[in-house]
Amino acid sequence: MWVDGAARVSCVTPVRRVAGRSVTTLEGWADDRRDRWVAAFMATGASQCGFCTPGILMRLAALEAGDRPVTRPAIEAALRAHLCRCTGWQSIVEAGCRALGLTEPTTSDTAERDPLLGSWRAQIEGPAFQSSRPDVILGGGGFADDSCPAGALVQLGATVGADDANHTLAPPARDMRAAKEGTGRIQGRNSTIPLAHPVPLPEGEWAITLQTTWVEPAYVEPDASWSYPDAPPASSLANGGAFGGKRRSPVPAQARALADEAGAPVRVLWRREDVVRLGPKRPPLALGLRTDGTGILRVGRTAGSPDLQALHERVRYVAPGMTIEEADITGPPVSADLRGAGWAEILAALHVVASPFTEPGTGRADVTLPEGGRATVAIAGATGSDRRTLAVEVWAGEILDEVTLRSYTLGAVHQALGLVWSEGIALDDHGVPVDLTIRSFGILAARDMPEVTVRIHQDDTWPVNGSDAVFVATLAAAWMAEGRPPRWPTRRTGGRAHEGTVPTSAVPPSAVREEQA
Repeated sequence: MWVDGAARVSCVTPVRRVAGRSVTTLEGWADDRRDRWVAAFMATGASQCGFCTPGILMRLAALEAGDRPVTRPAIEAALRAHLCRCTGWQSIVEAGCRALGLTEPTTSDTAERDPLLGSWRAQIEGPAFQSSRPDVILGGGGFADDSCPAGALVQLGATVGADDANHTLAPPARDMRAAKEGTGRIQGRNSTIPLAHPVPLPEGEWAITLQTTWVEPAYVEPDASWSYPDAPPASSLANGGAFGGKRRSPVPAQARALADEAGAPVRVLWRREDVVRLGPKRPPLALGLRTDGTGILRVGRTAGSPDLQALHERVRYVAPGMTIEEADITGPPVSADLRGAGWAEILAALHVVASPFTEPGTGRADVTLPEGGRATVAIAGATGSDRRTLAVEVWAGEILDEVTLRSYTLGAVHQALGLVWSEGIALDDHGVPVDLTIRSFGILAARDMPEVTVRIHQDDTWPVNGSDAVFVATLAAAWMAEGRPPRWPTRRTGGRAHEGTVPTSAVPPSAVREEQA
C-alpha cells in the first residue's frame, strides 16, 4: 500500500501509524495507471501465479512520485523487499522499465495474447493450471484463502513443538485475531549456522563428485485451504503448482477434518515458519560419477517422508548407469515431487563430466530431455560477484504463447543459478530448520541476476516442457563456470549470505582441477 504516496508493507504497519494519513491500495488506482502497468506486465510475462504481483506493482509505481531519478538499478533496488519465485526477476524489471518509460514499447507489447494458449503453455511448464489473464496481475488468481466463506473458523499454523507425524493442530478459533492470540509460534529468524551436506559421498574412484544441502522451495503463497463439513476442501495449489511443494500438502485434509469435527466451515493457514519447518524439501544427495556415465547416487530420506520411488524411476530413466541408494538422515520431510528432484542434478553432472574444462567464469551446456524439450545455456563474464551474461536457447515444440514460455525460461534460470550458487537453509542438531525467513534462504535478488537473453525456436511438433531442460542446462553451465567444486551452493562458505551479496567460492577453480586430476 501507499501511505502518503510512499510504499509501505501493509502486514507490518499498525493501523495507528496511518491515522490521519492518506492510504492507497491497488484498488484505489486510476484506470489509466492500472491499464498501463497491467499492459507492461502482460507484455513481458512478469506475473505467473500472481500472488506477489500486486505488492510489486505498488512498490514500482511509487517510484513515479519519488524525488530520485528512475533507473533500472533503482527498480532492482526497489524489489529487495519482495520475492517472486516464478519469473526470475528479469521480466518484472523489464515491465517496470516499460511502465516507467525507460524503454520504448515494441509491437509485441501491444499484441493480443490468447489466454487459453498461455494457460496451456503454463500447464505444460508447471505442471498445474495457471491463468494468464490480466486480472491475475491485480491479485485475482483465485488463491485458496480468497474464496473462504465469511465467518469460517480459523486454524492458524501447526502446534509448536508437535512431535507426532501429523503435527497435531490447535483447535480452530472464531476469527483470525483469536487464532493469532491462541497459537504459539516459533519466531522467524536468520541463523548464522553454516550449511550442512548431510549425505556422505559413496566410496570409490570418481571423475566428479557432488554433495547438495537442504534447500527451501520458497513458494510465496504459504499452504492454505478451507472446507465445509462433508465436502471436498479447497485446493492449496490455486493458480500454480508451487514447484511440486504443495502437491501432497496436509493442509486441505486438515481443513476437512476440522470442519467435520466442528460442523462448520474451517480455514487452515500455515505461516512462513510452518512452511519451512514442516513443508517438503528437495532431497539432499551425494553423487560419485565416472567418465562413462556410471556411478552411485545417494539420496537423503528422513523419517516420515513419502517414498522416493518416483525419484528412483526417473533417475533410472534418464541415467540407467546410476546405482541409487537411500541414506537415512535427520531433518524435515523430503519429496520427489519437487522440481527435478535428484534427476536434474544427475543430468547436469552427466553433461559436466563429459565436457572439457572451460575458462574460469564460463560454461556451456546443451541438454535434451527424453520427452523432447531441449535447451542450450551459455554463461560468460567475470568471476566472483561481478555480473555475468547468460544466453539461453529453447526448443519446446509448438510455442503456443512465447511470452509465457520465456517467463518460465527466465524462472528456471533463476532457480537453477540459486541452487548452484547460493541457496540453502541451516538445521539445528535435532534436524529442525533454523533459517525461517525469506532473506535467509539465499535466493538471488534482482540485482544479483545476470543479464539473460532468450531465443525460442519455433517447431511444429507437439508442445513439450522446455523450462525443465533450461533448468538442467543452467545447473550444468553454472557448475562448469564455477570450476566444478564438489559442493553446492558454491558461494556460501560459512553461514547465510547477506541479502544483495553473493560471496565467491572458497574453492578456487584451479584447486578443483588439481584435486580431480
